[in-house]
Amino acid sequence: MLKLIAILVLFSAVAICAPSSANQSACVPEHEVWVGHALEEMESIKPGMIRDDLLKVFRTEGGLSTAFHRTFVSRDCAYFKVDVELRAVGRPDLDRKGRATLEESPSDIIVKISRPYLQYSITD
Repeated sequence: MLKLIAILVLFSAVAICAPSSANQSACVPEHEVWVGHALEEMESIKPGMIRDDLLKVFRTEGGLSTAFHRTFVSRDCAYFKVDVELRAVGRPDLDRKGRATLEESPSDIIVKISRPYLQYSITD
């Protein structure tokens, strides 16, 4: 009886994942669906959006950065990363000594965002 159940389960899995003659697409494993969803979320962030939008999909990563040039990691997986350049809104980008300010604002504007890439985490 157990052998019969095992064969039925195996046959069902093959039948669900096997491409049909009308549709030649292969079975998509769950991890590919998850990565695809994460990629869609990451690519939804575009220049012109604000830091607050960015922080709904990403969080900051450790390492060297400024308020206006920073690496962000996906909230889904810290190995998915983007490099982002931002512009201050309502305050100067530089302090009196010509250095980038450390102050960040949720309304800072995204000027440039890299394509998502994979890299191990960086911690401070």
